[in-house]
Amino acid sequence: MIDNTLPQGLRDNPRLDQWIGFEVPNRVRISTGKVELGQGVLTALAQMAADELDVAISRIDMSSGDTSCTPEEGYTAGSLSIENSGGSIRRVAAHVRAMLCEAAAVQLSCRAGELRVSDGQILRGGTPTGLDYWQLAPLLDLTTSASGGTQLKSAAERHVMGTSWPRTDLHGKILGAATSFIHDLAPADMLHARILRQPWPDAELQGPSDIDMQATLGTSVRLVRLNTFVTVVAAAERDVVSAAERLATRLHWRGGTPIQRDDTSPASLKTQPSTTSAVSRGDAPATTEVAAKRISRSYSKPFLAHASIGPSCALAHFENGSLTVWTHSQGVFPLRGALARALRLDPAHVRVIHVPGAGCYGHNGADDVACDAAIIARELPGRTIRVLWSRADELAAAPFGPPMLVELEATVAPSGLPLSWTTRIWGGSHLRRPGAHGNINLLGAQALPDQPVPAPSAELPEQAGGSGMRNAWLQYAVSHQTVHNTLVADLAPRTSAMRGLGAFANVFAIESFVDELAAEAAADPVAFRLAMTPDTRARAVIEKAAAMAGWRAGDRRPEGHGRGFAFSRYKDRAGYLAMVVDVGVEDTVKLQRVWCAVDAGLVISPDGVRNQVEGGILQSASWTLKEQVLFEDGRVASCSWDSYPILRFSEVPEIDIALMDRPDDAPLGVGEVAQGPTAAAIANAVADALGLRLRDLPLTRERIIAALQKP
Repeated sequence: MIDNTLPQGLRDNPRLDQWIGFEVPNRVRISTGKVELGQGVLTALAQMAADELDVAISRIDMSSGDTSCTPEEGYTAGSLSIENSGGSIRRVAAHVRAMLCEAAAVQLSCRAGELRVSDGQILRGGTPTGLDYWQLAPLLDLTTSASGGTQLKSAAERHVMGTSWPRTDLHGKILGAATSFIHDLAPADMLHARILRQPWPDAELQGPSDIDMQATLGTSVRLVRLNTFVTVVAAAERDVVSAAERLATRLHWRGGTPIQRDDTSPASLKTQPSTTSAVSRGDAPATTEVAAKRISRSYSKPFLAHASIGPSCALAHFENGSLTVWTHSQGVFPLRGALARALRLDPAHVRVIHVPGAGCYGHNGADDVACDAAIIARELPGRTIRVLWSRADELAAAPFGPPMLVELEATVAPSGLPLSWTTRIWGGSHLRRPGAHGNINLLGAQALPDQPVPAPSAELPEQAGGSGMRNAWLQYAVSHQTVHNTLVADLAPRTSAMRGLGAFANVFAIESFVDELAAEAAADPVAFRLAMTPDTRARAVIEKAAAMAGWRAGDRRPEGHGRGFAFSRYKDRAGYLAMVVDVGVEDTVKLQRVWCAVDAGLVISPDGVRNQVEGGILQSASWTLKEQVLFEDGRVASCSWDSYPILRFSEVPEIDIALMDRPDDAPLGVGEVAQGPTAAAIANAVADALGLRLRDLPLTRERIIAALQKP
């Protein structure tokens, strides 16, 4: 029977040898289904294993994201890697350490409690016994299942966790090692390929013929076409790039579903086919409270692109009925299943291997480009196919973060504090990853003939973190609240998971509205929040961030300068973050300084947490101030950095991050903890600077000027 108190990864993969091995003398293999996306997770997981095993971290070899030899742990997403995979690895390491000590005790005819371990060496009375892990490991049966009964190390016993250990992946990346990034892989048998995309969903290719297309390409470039999947392949990358550019001008597309510009604004979500659910918490307000003042506001965010600096890339090789794919996907196992279905292969004959890419913020183009490479590899067996998306593909073909409209209404007491709260959300699907809802969900597969009709999209259940409803609940004390969530499942632009899912828009809206309620009550925003915050850990980060910034009620700033505050606990159960932002505003917003306090529980790597939070702040600032997908003539129009600008290095503010010291608590996820509070703190600072409120993202120059010019 599986112990339900164990982390999910260990429940799904209970055998010890799925996680740990001593196959190489003086080395320890630690396996994880989670992958390195630039967040430093493999270093942090190695730290956790090293402490529980009592071995030097330099002895640990991390095996990650390979469907042939690592545990199946779904996606590296949702700020769950440390909590789930790390929790599994700690328990496995502690269990195996106890087994090794028991085996040593048998050899030494003593009690296991008499033994200690130092870097894998067994000591008795502080003296080496001549036994070590690698001598004892063959005596163990690591095919047995892990248990949760072994005691984990206390804070006083840990030496590696809680330190900023040097990242194990950075040395090769900094020195340009050939295997550091997927873009650098170049096997000798490699062919390059480029895809020619439909201009909008379901468009059909009317011409020219395959013979005419091949004639256009010349002898050094080969055409591969399956229905509306059109690609060019050559030995030299420059040849496929120029051939794709030539051929694109000759393709004639008809039919399909051109994207209607009027259907892409957040406000249009109310007019499109949808399904709505409603959930309430707490007691309904008393009659006297119902008569209190009601205040309502509306906030929105647009379609957002992932906008990775490095375009998506993948390699694939098909031979003798077996497919191998190298990818920077967040989920190698779900991708394997989707590829097997799309290409009608046995999953046992599909191997998917993770290789780092240029960062990942959710369901970007990594899975789709892997499908592109796999389709071509099946058509050209025996050669390794490399597909690198163009910048236009990256900005227009990858799934978008969906638009959201959030309407909030509060019934407030004479004190100004809310008595009841209603949230109404409209948004597109956040969950179209490969395999979600039983669908293949790969762009290239959609162009192939005879693909299954996809099932409707649905929301991720709230107990699993939620999608559009993520962070939709007010995290302050209120007697009654209701959340109405409306899913618009069939938006023409493809949408899926982007960092934080619904939390970005929901926290932006809620924390902006809290500031507006504080202004209505003539209350200081920080004091207003503290007055309705019973959670002591939440109060601690709010007070810490305010103290870091020298927040004082009633402070006045020079004209055109503003200060904003925001707080959230990600998913209502992960990391806490409170933030103060200073901005300067003329016709654009300039970020000047950011202070934030973070409660991540047990921190494995302080530097790693700071990197994650700082990266989240900068990405969210870019979304808040600049980013929005544009549409024109039935298709995506923002296909370059000129039309889809992102935050520049010259615009990065000074950021000060304080981590709360909680080594005896469980670790809390922090990968997406900064997204929502950053947007709200910036919006609140802009309102403070201008004396007027902008409620629709992004806070662009055009929106600021329009707001200032309103009578």
